[in-house]
Amino acid sequence: MAGIAAAGALTLVLSPAGASASNQSKAKDKDELIPIRILSINDLHGNLEPPTGSSGRIADETGTVVDGVGGAAYLATYVKQFRNRDTVLVAAGDLIGATPLISAAYHDEPTIQFMDSLELATSSAGNHEFDEGFDELERIMKGKCHPVDGCSPAGRWKGSDFEFIAANVIEKKKNKPALAPYYVERINGEKVGFIGLVTQTTPSIVTASGIAGLEFTEEVAAANATSELLTQKGIKAQVILVHEGDQVTPNQSPDACPIVPGLGSRIASGVDSEIDLIISGHSHQAYICKATAPDGQQRYYTQGSSFGRVLTQIDFQIDKNTGDIVRSSVTADNHVVRRTVTPDPATVDFVNLWKSRTATVANKPIGNITGDLPNVASPSGEVPLGNLIADAQLESTKTGGNAQIALMNPGGIRAGLTFAGSAAGEGDGVVTYGEAFTVQPFNNLMQVVTLTGAQLKTLLEQQWVGGPNNQAFTKILQPSSNFTYTYSASGAWGSRVSNIKIDGVPVTDTQSIRVAANNFLVGGGDAFLAFRDGTDLWSGPLDIDAFAAYLGAHSPVTPPVANHITVIP
Repeated sequence: MAGIAAAGALTLVLSPAGASASNQSKAKDKDELIPIRILSINDLHGNLEPPTGSSGRIADETGTVVDGVGGAAYLATYVKQFRNRDTVLVAAGDLIGATPLISAAYHDEPTIQFMDSLELATSSAGNHEFDEGFDELERIMKGKCHPVDGCSPAGRWKGSDFEFIAANVIEKKKNKPALAPYYVERINGEKVGFIGLVTQTTPSIVTASGIAGLEFTEEVAAANATSELLTQKGIKAQVILVHEGDQVTPNQSPDACPIVPGLGSRIASGVDSEIDLIISGHSHQAYICKATAPDGQQRYYTQGSSFGRVLTQIDFQIDKNTGDIVRSSVTADNHVVRRTVTPDPATVDFVNLWKSRTATVANKPIGNITGDLPNVASPSGEVPLGNLIADAQLESTKTGGNAQIALMNPGGIRAGLTFAGSAAGEGDGVVTYGEAFTVQPFNNLMQVVTLTGAQLKTLLEQQWVGGPNNQAFTKILQPSSNFTYTYSASGAWGSRVSNIKIDGVPVTDTQSIRVAANNFLVGGGDAFLAFRDGTDLWSGPLDIDAFAAYLGAHSPVTPPVANHITVIP
């Protein structure tokens, strides 16, 4: 793999007036260099209100974790501050899907309307854009009211002013791109082509019904084919918007490059050398890196965190004679969106309007907690909030489904719960429906299947990379409190897990176990393919309803101790 390097600031020094003859010649050359600015965001996930808890924190330029970042009104202020006449705003996916109630209640139309107000030019599709299915994504872009819930309080939905793009999403029956593969914007008189890509792993992380009839092809090949098409059209300035990225070592400056090379850097280094920039998303990290292209040249590879906490600014020049980006002119900067600036007044009014439209449901108290429940994993991978959710899911599926244990996917936990009361005035320790919905926004169905003890062990082994299920990275399932086991941190795939117990009783390979999980997992989501071997499928309530009911029945809830998984060397 070609390398990924930390990116230092690069500047092009212009010649002053009255310079020597040779300098005047250089100045003339620079008159033909056209300045361009790209602003980008990714993984907003409908966070119109300022995100709370860990979702509202990020490391600043000094590596210090700061509170009070993100929120639509503050993001709008930053966009307006850094926008000039040479600017285009783009995004790298997951603008919608997995959203708080303020957006999700109206099928994310409010978030798209906010994007239109910022004059977003285009966005790559993200995996969450497919959460409600391709037909719904088309409705969001083209217009019409929701086929089941009808029109929102704003009236008939007109569609978006921009299109989601993806070069590697194919409609199987028609054997053609499901979305436009690229978008071309004329900026300051010059054309820039944006190639859209979404992670090839989408089928394993989206409910099967959401991507029915679609194929997600390998990203590099799709990008290269689209790049060649743009080149044939005479468009030399090419930028990738890819909903795939890398993990980082924590608490680093958003302008640093502390990445752990993975799927994102594979794409950033592997795509054709004609492509000048790679703007990424998906991993919810902030970094400014340089990737080495196949021809040995370096190009910027960036990402801007998530939830509107970072705005990425990329400046460069296009050679008017060639129409291509001058690589040495490119600079990039990640701006932390602090709430110390004046929020954009029009966006404040817009958010308050939609907040009022969902207030009755969102502000309804459903239970109490005695302390914070952050969405932060312990050393074993357990998240106390995940244990609580699994307990709620087990309780909701015992009657009818005869569930014995429950398992929750960590990626389905989208936020934490804080003890301190919110601005809605519900009071300390009170959990509202809106807060619970922010934690679990997918409206997944609870299901129960029967697995043998041996199949359950296989399922647990599939939490780690290295097996035939092609798990991209370790994902520790969150267990209900009556389920315990041990894993070896250094063990080989297939032999990590031992000492599996239910209610303190060891599990045998041949016994039958009723396992509860959401329909995403039961369908093999997150590469937990062993769930597909389950039998005697039973379906129950929505996961959010199970969570709300549990909080109401057991209040006040004390944060559980994350001690169900034991780690040995």
